Amino acid sequence: MSSTFSGISGALSALHAARRGLDTAGQNIANANTAGYSRQRVDLQAVGGQTVPALFATDPGTTGGVAVRGVVRLRNDFLETRARVEHTQSAYLDAKRQVYARIEDVFAEPSDTALQSQLADFWAGWDDVANHPGDQAARTQLIQRGSVVADGLRSAHEGLESQWRTIRTQGDAYVRDVNDSAATVAGLNRTIQRAQAAGVPVNELADERDLHLLKLAQLVGATATARPDGTVDVILDGSALVSGANSRRIEMVGAGQLADATASPVQVRWADTQGTVVPGGTIAATTEILNDILPGYAKGLDDVAFKLADLINTQHQAGFDVDGAAGKPFYTGTTAATLRVGVTQREVAIASSSAAVPAGARLDGSNADKLSEIGRRIDGADALYRELVVGLGVAAVATERRSEIQASVTANVDAARVAESGVNLDEEMTNLLGHQRAYEAASRVLTTLDGMLDTLINRTGLVGR
Repeated sequence: MSSTFSGISGALSALHAARRGLDTAGQNIANANTAGYSRQRVDLQAVGGQTVPALFATDPGTTGGVAVRGVVRLRNDFLETRARVEHTQSAYLDAKRQVYARIEDVFAEPSDTALQSQLADFWAGWDDVANHPGDQAARTQLIQRGSVVADGLRSAHEGLESQWRTIRTQGDAYVRDVNDSAATVAGLNRTIQRAQAAGVPVNELADERDLHLLKLAQLVGATATARPDGTVDVILDGSALVSGANSRRIEMVGAGQLADATASPVQVRWADTQGTVVPGGTIAATTEILNDILPGYAKGLDDVAFKLADLINTQHQAGFDVDGAAGKPFYTGTTAATLRVGVTQREVAIASSSAAVPAGARLDGSNADKLSEIGRRIDGADALYRELVVGLGVAAVATERRSEIQASVTANVDAARVAESGVNLDEEMTNLLGHQRAYEAASRVLTTLDGMLDTLINRTGLVGR
């Protein structure tokens, strides 16, 4: 037969469990909008009766109540790992999408002020000079249009250089963020390990650590592996970035300006061993942008400038100016950054012959006519520039499409994570009411037991007194 007092312990444990449930629901509600917070639930376990053989081991159906085993985070490890993978790819594509959009802004095609329109005006200027070789105004306007083309190439190149410097600075900032987050994860590993050994809850610390793990995945493509002691190892390119309570550092080295990107490509390496790191995420896109994308378009502009100067100068030097002197190079410099007009309006080689022109006779403009035809050549600077711009457009559209698809995939994974670990206020209110009623019911059990004991102690044996 069980003791009359046996129910008190069970009711007390029920009160304790309901109170922990109320506290946990309140914590969830308080952090409903906290970034990275995972909803929590009280882990309850029924307390059984005696299991060791003894005189009173058998009990007529009574048990020991309920035990609170702890408060657990509702988190799906598979979804967390999947989210880090998808965020890595999404960050990589988004960084490339942004830089392609900026490069398109630099080229600004098609528009009336872009290089394609400036080249068209330049060739029209040669037509005007060919039709009016003796017109000083036509030659002056040609010089101006030639300068506008050179300025357009130089401006586009400077725009790419500016983008390169900005992204190079961002790359250094990303590396600092990686090092800071790695050190933070190592510190949290140490704290969590000690807290678990002491039996202290670590849910909020684990949430903070998961935020940094996601950040590391986005920045550098790092992956995480959990240890039995509650710590995590962070792996980058097959090597440990974080191992338990210890972290390593990475650094970005290489070219400091666009002109050196080909000879000294930007790369990421370990600060301690100097070994090369193949990153993922945003930093992978950053190195690709600095080493390939921006230098590639800068070289494309240089190729256009070289082709323009080569074709124009070759034909220009085959002609003669208004004074009968042999033509000089129309352009000086052979790159987008150095291209300049190198002649005056009287030195424009409009004629194909140096023969003297009789007074009042029309000047020879045949060489200017040949120069105007260069703009229609299929191997000319215009065709080269159009190919460059079309390639940019194709790459930009393809990257944007891939980025949008990846963003959709990432959003779906994030939605699944939120459904698993996010706080739903309606659900928490329901849980709150449930715990409240459980607390009231446990209190009623105690009240009933108190009445029974009062009858037993204060009223039993009083008959006949």
